[in-house]
Amino acid sequence: MRLRIATRGSALARAQATDVAQRLERAGHATELVVLSTTGDQVTDRAFTDVGSFGVFVREIEAALLDGRADIAVHSYKDLPSKSPDGLVIAAVPERLDAADVLLVRPETADAGAPGLPLRIGARVGTSAARRKALLAAARPDLAIGLLRGNVPTRVAALLDGRFDAIVLAAAGIARLDRASGAALVPPEIVRVRLDPKRFVPAPAQGAIAVQVRADAPAVLAAVQPLNDARTTNALRAERALLGLAEAGCVLPFGAWCDTSGGALELHAVLGQENGAIARADITGADPEAMAAQAWAELSSGVPA
Repeated sequence: MRLRIATRGSALARAQATDVAQRLERAGHATELVVLSTTGDQVTDRAFTDVGSFGVFVREIEAALLDGRADIAVHSYKDLPSKSPDGLVIAAVPERLDAADVLLVRPETADAGAPGLPLRIGARVGTSAARRKALLAAARPDLAIGLLRGNVPTRVAALLDGRFDAIVLAAAGIARLDRASGAALVPPEIVRVRLDPKRFVPAPAQGAIAVQVRADAPAVLAAVQPLNDARTTNALRAERALLGLAEAGCVLPFGAWCDTSGGALELHAVLGQENGAIARADITGADPEAMAAQAWAELSSGVPA
């Protein structure tokens, strides 16, 4: 079966789509990448809150699915709104990589003895995500947090050329780019600090890939379903259910991560408040939707950090 796979054109998006393509080819299918530009790719000089609603990296790709230019779309799952458009479904989610964020620090700025984060006082930190801004500010009010947009290599370049003392990236994105290129994206002299996802809570579905198809394409659905990882899907049910309750996206400082390493599901969530405080919820259970409802009740009541 020949399958056309729609993707953004960034190095990370291509790496993700190529990984899916290779899995499908090993199963006997022919594949072709259909590379598209999205609103989020085209506007890189403004914060997400100024670009538009949640979904700025996916609308054009979903349109290609709906109008028949592609059979499959591969997304960073965290970019997707809580509901797919009518006629589209998430048919598979491969195994998730590390969901955590990573703080990358220029060596002259690192301070292992500093409280909260290993950065010297007043360090300049680059990010564009409302969630990361809120968590950084809560941990270290002294930090100077500036706007950093662009693809992952562009962000790393902004760190290396001194525009920022530190930046925050998703661990999974770095790992996927390293694997795709066969070389390390981040030079060894840069200090890497994995931020504990139980405290510096990631975006919902961070580290996961979503394989989206048309609901009325049973042959395509059957082709991609073997790519699905049940353990990942179960964790994401909790995170995505909570996302739906929050109706969050790039605008709200909101994070949700479900840990499955201990057997039971452990859902950790944060929501930034208008006064700069961080409300937190930590729920253990077996029913993802019920856990999400309990977490949202706690977050919306403003449980403090």
